[in-house]
Amino acid sequence: MGGILPGARCMLNAMHGRACMALAAALLVSGCTGTLVTFPSATPAVPFTIAAHEWRPAGAGPFPAVVLLHGCEGVSSSTRSWARWLRERGWVALVVDSWGSRAIRDGCRPGPELPNTVRFDDAVGALRWLHGQPYVDRERVGVVGWSNGGVFAIALVNGPSLARARARGVEVPAPGFRAAVAFYPGGCWSLTHERVERPLLVLMGDADDWTVPGPCVEMVEAMRGRGADAGIVLYPGAVHYFDVEEQPPAVLAEVENRNRPGGCCGARVGYDGPAAADARRRVAEFFGHHLGGG
Repeated sequence: MGGILPGARCMLNAMHGRACMALAAALLVSGCTGTLVTFPSATPAVPFTIAAHEWRPAGAGPFPAVVLLHGCEGVSSSTRSWARWLRERGWVALVVDSWGSRAIRDGCRPGPELPNTVRFDDAVGALRWLHGQPYVDRERVGVVGWSNGGVFAIALVNGPSLARARARGVEVPAPGFRAAVAFYPGGCWSLTHERVERPLLVLMGDADDWTVPGPCVEMVEAMRGRGADAGIVLYPGAVHYFDVEEQPPAVLAEVENRNRPGGCCGARVGYDGPAAADARRRVAEFFGHHLGGG
């Protein structure tokens, strides 16, 4: 997927012991945050166990499923709220904890960069795990990501990204991800000359100054010009985290922001009720159409 890591950075090379402690901590809280599952990331020749939490509808299935990729802040109460919401509508929801599995507390502030393939590989590992569950319909798996996770949600259905993954030995199991949703994704600028192979929906605020909308509009329009099934919705006046109900209007002064002079720092964030409600409606319709359920 080379070269499409968004502006947010994260800690790298966390000690293996710290990662194991983080995984143990995840086990302790799994009862109130979904069912803890683990699987290997897909990175070739680098065994690494990823923790995730699953929200599964009642019944035998098979159900469609959605993989959730958190933003630079890591798995949050908002991520878990989305997972419960998806489950209530008949989808298996699998929240991949790329940060917690590596003992990373916060990826929004400046620091050493994580290789730009690991989150892609974590999601492929999640897809492989879902394919092994008898209650999951492997033909109907989608992906949704926020901010840092949003660009990887796009990459997972992007033809050139998939080709680059195959070249380094990561094969996405067929039929892959059937559809992708990206909330205020970083890194759109890196995908302008590429093309998604599966349906894509981008949702963001037109006043976002952290992942500014211009490059994402350009990306979607260019992909559509190449025949891609891609769309974007811009919410007037909305900023980053517009769907995070517990986020009051604020300026995050210390977060890395490539749109600021020198790439640092600061970004406006805040919940926008009407935008959030419309986004949920659109996600339900989009995944309902492309995955079934909903």
